[in-house]
This record gives sequence, structure tokens and C-alpha cells, in this order.
Amino acid sequence: MSDPTPQSQIRNFSIIAHVDHGKSTLADKLLLRTQTLGTREFRHDQILDDMDIERERGITIKARAVRMSYDFEGTTYQLNLVDTPGHVDFSYEVSRSLAACEGALLVVDAAQGIGAQTVANTFLALEHDLTIIPVLNKIDLPTARPEEVAMEVEHVLGLPTDEALHVSAKAGIGIDELLAAIIRRVPAPTGDPNAPLRALIFDAAFDDYRGVVIYIRVMDGSVKPRDRVQMIGTGGRYEVIETGIFRPNMEPIGELRTGETGYLICNIKLLSDVSVGDTVTGQGSSVVALPGYKRPKAVVFCGVYPSAPNDYDNLRKALGKLHLNDCSFTWEPETSEALGFGFRCGFLGLLHMEIVQERLERESGIDIVQTAPNVSYEVLLRSGEVKLIDSPAKLPDEGVIDEIREPMVRLSIITPTEHLGQVMSLCVDRHAEYKRTEYLSPERVMLTFEIALSTIIFDFYDKLKSITRGYGTMDYEILGYKAAPLVKLRILVAGTEVDALSAIIHSDEAERFGRRLIEKLRGEIPRHLFEVALQAAIGARVIARENIKAMRKDVTAKCYGGDISRKRKLLEKQKAGKRRMRSVGNVEIPQGAFFAALKIDRD
Repeated sequence: MSDPTPQSQIRNFSIIAHVDHGKSTLADKLLLRTQTLGTREFRHDQILDDMDIERERGITIKARAVRMSYDFEGTTYQLNLVDTPGHVDFSYEVSRSLAACEGALLVVDAAQGIGAQTVANTFLALEHDLTIIPVLNKIDLPTARPEEVAMEVEHVLGLPTDEALHVSAKAGIGIDELLAAIIRRVPAPTGDPNAPLRALIFDAAFDDYRGVVIYIRVMDGSVKPRDRVQMIGTGGRYEVIETGIFRPNMEPIGELRTGETGYLICNIKLLSDVSVGDTVTGQGSSVVALPGYKRPKAVVFCGVYPSAPNDYDNLRKALGKLHLNDCSFTWEPETSEALGFGFRCGFLGLLHMEIVQERLERESGIDIVQTAPNVSYEVLLRSGEVKLIDSPAKLPDEGVIDEIREPMVRLSIITPTEHLGQVMSLCVDRHAEYKRTEYLSPERVMLTFEIALSTIIFDFYDKLKSITRGYGTMDYEILGYKAAPLVKLRILVAGTEVDALSAIIHSDEAERFGRRLIEKLRGEIPRHLFEVALQAAIGARVIARENIKAMRKDVTAKCYGGDISRKRKLLEKQKAGKRRMRSVGNVEIPQGAFFAALKIDRD
């Protein structure tokens, strides 16, 4: 076993950036430069993005930890990198990573400039009191403007231009200078190696053969195999089977000491026994739990149901396993008259919802049906009670409701000034309340609005990217709930209300939205042997109706001439059969019908 690294030679840092600013490429280059991975082992780019979905979409979804060793001025330093996602929906993953670090590399694309998520992640790092090193990436691009972007960074974030490093992760420019800056600027861990064990659980994963693998950052003391530990939050007590580090694959070592990042295996078989953000300490110890980080709050909800009813138990197990690895989504059982038994899941955003759905299907092999997403609402009853609902089906009767409140967000948009008018129009059309304008440079501007979350979770981001030719970026922060003129739009199929298709919407938009939704459903639901009526209603008032015509069968085709009364008799018999079928027949509703609301232009 190698000699332990002195605490003064340990550096824990994270990389934060907006989507597509080169964060994963920079992490790859650091692994190569520190010889953590050799050229032969480096089979593909974005080595830390090891999930198929991450490579297909070109984004980081999961936080990853890796240990590197680097010789600098005759001393070997231990560099612990905790990689982070960049999309707004995964800010919870970022907060978990930052809680385990003392410093952060703020990567900004030298061609695109500051993104909205760059600003949000920087403030998140400042809340954790981290040392921030600004890094201007992609300086080798013909369109790069590092001096101008450095001024943006100083103007918006207050980080001096002379502290910014100019690098190109792809070309390997400035990597040695960056490693030197990490060693010089990021402070060493300040924990007490002689104190009782205190370690922060910043992530966890489930192994079918070894149970729960706990990712920890040791704040005080040390931990090694055969130690007896306990979780302060859950109260669980276990014996440590293995301790190890990530290089970037799991590599067992004899002991994890103060300031180091690694993993524990304690033969934990139940997913519920581990809570991310909890504190690990020795059995019998009376240390105070670490503050950890803020718990996430789900803002987008949808129903998840198995396509085959007998897959319900398998889906429940798959959700439990995925929740351990991504505890930022919530889930609880629910029942739908249209879809049967399933689960109500809450997510941090629409992309987060899509990723969880894909991971469920790929990692468990279960075909699922997912309902159209919605946000949570506060309902003030006439009795004075306030209820929080996450589904239109849970909305109380109209007669007992005093007011409905919808979630509001502070929306920040950074865009080139040439698209300022189009962005303003887009936000005004969504009933956004303008707050302020801040010019980052003569070519770029940051707009701030207050807007309802329900108006931006569907197609807003796509429209923003379209009108700004891909250069617009956005970030939002939940503010709270605000009263609004909202109604429940009921969807009836063949006279039966389908709770999974119902929606809560502004009263002045309900009729137009209802008509368009019914038209979409008519194209999605296949024809049956009987006529199917589609209706949109507010309370008892029907505001839109469409009919799906019955499949026709010519029952008189076998009649070759003869008395007309015989043909009439056959037609009357067919009509009576269709009436009977309409009263007992089940309408098949495909998956596409539940996403019909997403295809409706809301402007």
C-alpha cells in the first residue's frame, strides 16, 4: 500500500459550466494529462459520460468522481475531480458535487460567452464558499473572443479578467497552466484527521451483487474495512466491507482519510437504508451531522404506468433502484381509471423527466406509458385549508375552491441583442412580467422575467433556441405560488372522463386549448367498430366536441338484388349491435394521445 498523501497536497474541485461549453472534453484532457488513463485505455471521448443516453444527447446527466495524481514542482498532488451536469434540470446534481469540494473550475465558451446556467452555477458555488477559477475554453476557434468574454465574466460574476485562464480542451492548450492554478488557488481540505469520522454521502449506486455503493467525501477522521459505521440520518449501522477510489473505475484501497473522495461498500441490500446527503460516522460517535445541501423540490409531475399490468411490481423495483442513483425525482403509487395501477412521479424539469423515462426503459427493459406532464398547484379552500396537488385528478370540486395558485419562476435569458425583440415577444405572449434588462456587452443582453412555470416547461426552450439561432440560453429559479384564474379542463372519451388527459389551464385559454386538444386526439385515437365521442368540458359545460366515425362494414354486400326490406333488416340489425357495443365497448387510447397536449402550439 502506498504512503498516504498529506492533507496539504490534496485538492478537491468540480467543473461547472453551461451545456456544451466543453466541460466533458476538459475532464477527458485532465485524465490524459495526469496519466490517470493511458491513450490505449481512452477508447472514446467523454470518458466520464459513460451512459449511452449521455453520449447520444451530448450532455452530462450524472455526477462522477475520479482521483488523479499530478507532479508539480517536485511534489505529487492528489486531485479529486467531481464532474457535474450543466443543464438547468440537473442543478441538484451540481449542488451535491459542490458540497464535496473546496474549489470549482468555471468553464465558459470563448465563442458563445456566458450562458444562463453559468450564472446560476456560479452563485451556487459561491453559496458553498468555493474558490472559483474562471476558464475560457475553445480559444482556438476562429470565432473565439476571449478578451471580450473575460470582460463579461468580470462584469456579471465579479471575477477579475486577469484570473481567467485561456485554454482549448480539444487542442490541449493551457492544460498544464490549469493544473498549476488548481494546485495554487484551490485550498487544501481543513478537516481534523484525529477527530471521529464524519463523511458526506454525495451520491450512491446499486450493484446487483454487492448491494449499495456509497460515494463519500471524508470531512474528518478516516474509514477502512472492518470499521463499524452508522448513518446519522437513517440510523442504520453497518460493517465496512470495502473502501476504494475511482480512477475512474472502482479501485479498492486500504483506507480513506480526511479530505479524500471515494466509496464504501457495507453489504447494504435495501435501497431505503441510504439517503444521499446523510452523514456517515463511527458507531457510538456523537458528532453533529454535516449540513449537506438543499433537498430538491419536484416541479413537473406525470403518471408512469406499465404497458403490461403484470409489470407493475417490476416497475416499482426499477423506480426504487433508479431513485437511489438519482434521488432528485419522487414517486408514489397512484391509480388511473384509464391506465390502471402506476406511479405519480415528480421531476426537476421536462428534460429530467425524459431522461428518467429513457433510463427506466433501457435499464429495466419495461415498456411504460407516460402521461402528459403538469406542474403542482396550491389550492385555497373556502374553509381556509391550503392543499398542494400534483395532478388535475386531485383538484377538489369547484364549489369548495376559493382560489388556485400556480408556481411562478424568475426566468433569466441571455441572448444576442439582435434577437432582443423576438425574445421579448415570446415572453409577453406567455404572460411574462418584465423585470429588468442588463447588457453584458454591446452584443449580448440578459433579460429577467417573472413567469408561470406551466408556460415554459413544454416548448419554450425549443422556441427560444429557434428564434435566437441556438445562441439564447435560459435558467429559472422557483419563487413561490401566485393566485391565477385557473380552471380544470376535463377530457371525456365516449362519455367517460379520462383523468390522465385532463389539465389545469388559464380560463381565457381553456376553450382554444380544448378545441385543439380534441382535434389532436381525433387523429391519435384509432377508429373503432362504434362511433366515439371526444369532448372537452369545464365543469358541466362542454366547450368542444369531435366524433371519431365508426369503422364501416357493408353488411348488404351479400345481397344480390331481391326485396329492399331484406337490406333494411340487415342494416337495422347492424345498428342495434353498434348501440350495444357503444354501451359496453372499451376505447383503446394509444401512448401518443397522452402527449397530444405537447404538440399544441401554445402561442
